[in-house]
Amino acid sequence: MSNLKLQAGQTAVITGAGSGFGLELARLGAKRGLNLVLTDVQQDALDAAVAELSATGAKVAALRGDVSRAEDIQALADMCMERFGVPHIVINNAGVAHGGLIWEHTQRDWEWVLGVNLFGVVHGMRVFTPLMLAAARKDPSYQGHMVNVASMAGLLNSPNMGAYNVSKHAVVSLSETLYQDLALVTEQVHASVLCPYFVPTGIHQSHRNRPAELRSEGKPTPSQMIAQAMSTKAVTSGKVTATDTAELVYKAIESGQFYIYTHPQALGMAQTRLEDVVQGRNPTDPFAGKPEIGQQLRQALRDAMAKED
Repeated sequence: MSNLKLQAGQTAVITGAGSGFGLELARLGAKRGLNLVLTDVQQDALDAAVAELSATGAKVAALRGDVSRAEDIQALADMCMERFGVPHIVINNAGVAHGGLIWEHTQRDWEWVLGVNLFGVVHGMRVFTPLMLAAARKDPSYQGHMVNVASMAGLLNSPNMGAYNVSKHAVVSLSETLYQDLALVTEQVHASVLCPYFVPTGIHQSHRNRPAELRSEGKPTPSQMIAQAMSTKAVTSGKVTATDTAELVYKAIESGQFYIYTHPQALGMAQTRLEDVVQGRNPTDPFAGKPEIGQQLRQALRDAMAKED
């Protein structure tokens, strides 16, 4: 198996490129001389990214788009083909977060989270993979790589984060299947999945770009407010940066590494979960290592529910 060696003049497609991981991936791509094809749902953030990257001499093509819309990803691919040709790297990065007790998610909550986190990746994979495979068939020297951004939430099931967990587990499954399916048909196109833990990216503020038609009616529930507060604290206190994470991604592309972790030390919890599955035992308390946090969450939720009675 030969891996993609990054070279100036190659093209990278990055979704969610206006902030967080996406912006850092674009910045590091520009330093490596990559042509950049960027999209983001937030126009001003995308414009700022394009201005910054273009000022460094990078070749940039950008299109505002909502990754949950198949037609927006198709338009991105059309622009990429017209401007630079078939991409060598596609990073399906755009994502949103939403928490709360799982039965309290509204239909709009599910449509928003799954639309961006899952279908954004589905559309990117479905639209770009055939282009990369066609390029591989025409050119024996072509190498392509797709990276899907999941989360440690795709390997764990933290309570009070239901829709997010579901979406990220699906991305891990999609990515593992993509890896295996590609191996059946080519040696030239590969895949990876990024499973970050708590990294300061701004994802805890993703509701700022939630479409009006998918906003929940009424006020957030107590569990949703608790989830938002805990998420904000965890994300903003992260020590591994988005830049660190972007470096890991490019190293993984060149080495052909499938699973990309920002916090390998968190894999102990994933191992415990898989042992639960294999042994057929009930799910282990996710707060077994930090019981004070679990007790705090339980008490807060039970107090909130008691007030509703």
